[in-house]
Amino acid sequence: MRIKIISTTVLSASLLLAGCSTAPTKQEQGAAAGAVIGGVLGSALGDGHADKGWAIALGIIFGAVIGDQIGEQLDERDRLLAAQNLQYSLESTKDGAATTWQNPNTGNGGTATPTATVVKSDGTPCREFTTEIQVGGETQQGYGTACRQADGSWKIQS
Repeated sequence: MRIKIISTTVLSASLLLAGCSTAPTKQEQGAAAGAVIGGVLGSALGDGHADKGWAIALGIIFGAVIGDQIGEQLDERDRLLAAQNLQYSLESTKDGAATTWQNPNTGNGGTATPTATVVKSDGTPCREFTTEIQVGGETQQGYGTACRQADGSWKIQS
């Protein structure tokens, strides 16, 4: 559950940063996301061990390095295509149905798959989802929950 929450936060932060006029570079975004994911994985792998702190620290370092390399390869069009695909998937597909995107200029691509749909007590529809992004032969996976906004767009929950 903790990985799901942190993955959602990372994806949210990435989408929010992509819209800022003074946004960090692709490499900086990738390094930040990789550090968070690496820290979570290090924490999970270090559970029950005396050296859990070292596992987290190494996860952060290795995650940042890998994220930096992937971020260097994702361009603005890749992020736009991934975000559009996620919005379409959440709005128009049933649970378990994957939608894909592909940038012919970079060869990068990915999928979005809604996995569960719930309605909050105020009537707001929310959907859990998974995403995968393939960059340079490497696949990264993310998880999250998004809820439909009054304007019809879907906002990732943190």
